[in-house]
Amino acid sequence: MEDGTFESLGYCADTVVDDDVLQWDQRADCEVRQILDRIADKWSLLVIALLDKRSLRFTELRRAIDGVSQRMLTRTLRHLERDGLVSRTVHPTVPPRVDYELTQMGATLHSTIRALVHWTEEHQNAIAAARAAYDRRTAAEHEAAEHEAAKRDVIARAALPTRD
Repeated sequence: MEDGTFESLGYCADTVVDDDVLQWDQRADCEVRQILDRIADKWSLLVIALLDKRSLRFTELRRAIDGVSQRMLTRTLRHLERDGLVSRTVHPTVPPRVDYELTQMGATLHSTIRALVHWTEEHQNAIAAARAAYDRRTAAEHEAAEHEAAKRDVIARAALPTRD
């Protein structure tokens, strides 16, 4: 093993201390990337946000999250439970009652998500303006390209001999 090389094959950072995000982003088997993929998907973010206030039953979560399927919500909750962000409590009643709540670690993640939401709310108008400007620019570029193609077509047709 080379000097300065980490023994763990799953360690995704470079051997030199560097804050460059690309050092972990490029490897599909990187745990940091896998965790970020899991917690940053749209369903996980919504579940974590909803569980911040109180524990909820599966049906309450499903009603509160527009567009989520039962299968997707089940998968999301299982992943969050496996990662230690959500706890699942089964109450011995008939029918069984299952509650989900954030763990202590999940609550710390919620504060980070809240900061992201705050940033989004603060910048949503600027983002909307940037999107509109981008759409106008790309539409103009597309129109100009179509105009140039039409001009080339006219020139090509004029250069071709006509059949009589």
